[in-house]
Amino acid sequence: MLNYTQTTASLPQTEMKKKEPAGKSQKINIIKQLKAQRRKQRFVMSGTFFLLTGAIIAVFFLKDEFEQLNLDRLSTNWGLALLLLTGVLFLFQACFFIYNIILYFRYKLIKSVSDDLLPVCTVIVPAYNEGRLVFDTLVSLAKSNYPEAKLEIMAIDDGSKDDTWQWMQRAKAELGDRISICQQPENRGKRHALYRGFQSGRGDVFVTVDSDSVVMHDTLRNLVSPFVANKNCGAVAGNVRVLNNKKAIIPKMLNVSFAMSFEFMRSAESALGSVMCTPGALAAYRRDAVFNCLEEWIDQSFMGQPSNIGEDRAMTNMILKQGHHVVFQKNAVVFTNVPEKLNGLSKMFIRWGRSNIRENIMMSKFIFAKFREGSRIGARLLFINQLIRIIMAYPLILLMLLFVATHPLLFLSSTLVGILVFSSFSVLFYSKKHTVKGAFWAYSYSILYTFCLFWITPYAIATMGRSGWLTRELVQEKSIT
Repeated sequence: MLNYTQTTASLPQTEMKKKEPAGKSQKINIIKQLKAQRRKQRFVMSGTFFLLTGAIIAVFFLKDEFEQLNLDRLSTNWGLALLLLTGVLFLFQACFFIYNIILYFRYKLIKSVSDDLLPVCTVIVPAYNEGRLVFDTLVSLAKSNYPEAKLEIMAIDDGSKDDTWQWMQRAKAELGDRISICQQPENRGKRHALYRGFQSGRGDVFVTVDSDSVVMHDTLRNLVSPFVANKNCGAVAGNVRVLNNKKAIIPKMLNVSFAMSFEFMRSAESALGSVMCTPGALAAYRRDAVFNCLEEWIDQSFMGQPSNIGEDRAMTNMILKQGHHVVFQKNAVVFTNVPEKLNGLSKMFIRWGRSNIRENIMMSKFIFAKFREGSRIGARLLFINQLIRIIMAYPLILLMLLFVATHPLLFLSSTLVGILVFSSFSVLFYSKKHTVKGAFWAYSYSILYTFCLFWITPYAIATMGRSGWLTRELVQEKSIT
């Protein structure tokens, strides 16, 4: 980051004296906030381990009740059918998990190519009410070790109501011809801002970056290299990590969740050439693949409404449909801001859930056809797994509510033990790839999602025709520390 604070040596002595108390007071407030944050973190982590330990003890003492419950179920036809269905689903998920582990170890990172082989690249940064964050994004992109003559950076203000445009102008003034900036006449949504970038960009490869994200110096060249190595590569997904994971508890949880979602799941999908979604925070697309579906993409509608959300998943679907491979580059890292409060998190998940349902419906129209040469079984298994999750959303939530109503203690203890067992893989994975200390937030995240966000998928299904962004109305802190 660039430092724009004036040096104390250049300040008059009277000004220095005036600024010292304010600076000292600010430092004290920051220290207080950090201490309060640490107390909250210790409380949540202690509560997590208290619940999990209590659940293990409860299961031990309630083993007779569990045995009786299973006997009661076996004595009725519906109970037997329920156990059979549960067993089949568990077996499928277990086999699918093992399959993903095998694919994960088959994943091969594509090495960065030399400067002379890198294609001309257009980076598009759409922004809406991001303030200072967009400046930091543009600075990080300009610092990339991508050949300057082959790099075009475009920032598009989508009718922001705050000072986003002023921060873009500041970036333009400091970075010069390395970036170009433009304004939409009115707020039309991220998809239309990207469309403008696609239409005017000169690159052979388009890279899309969210305006609250920061890239590493080698991110762009690592992201673009697969297009050179694999002529059938149509899109590349970047590796998204959490930028504000030091500021709040929810980002710490999502930091572990993102590691699993990207470094494990997308690595497995990449081994099949079938990454299901290129993230909006960082993705790259071959120019020809984009223009083959651009008009269909911008005019996409669902249930009679324009599709204003899930533009990344929609583009991925359309590129897969063309027969291209979509891969993941683990070393193309971007750090992005995520919601820090439960309200913002739930709205983000609802938006993702709605677009996921819509695009699975779209995918069902081509996934079982001969949409590309070579094996298509892996891509179909990925689709079937997602489809099962959607189909079973309502039955599972009804069964959960029934279990809670009839056997609340058995439900609570068995669910927590299940969280302990199934989240341990995430803990081990994150410990291996990152830090042991941060890994334990996987348990807290699983508890949060199971008991506070279980309704997301059923609600997304019930409201899948809505296409509002939701989180744009949230008041968020516009700063990067």
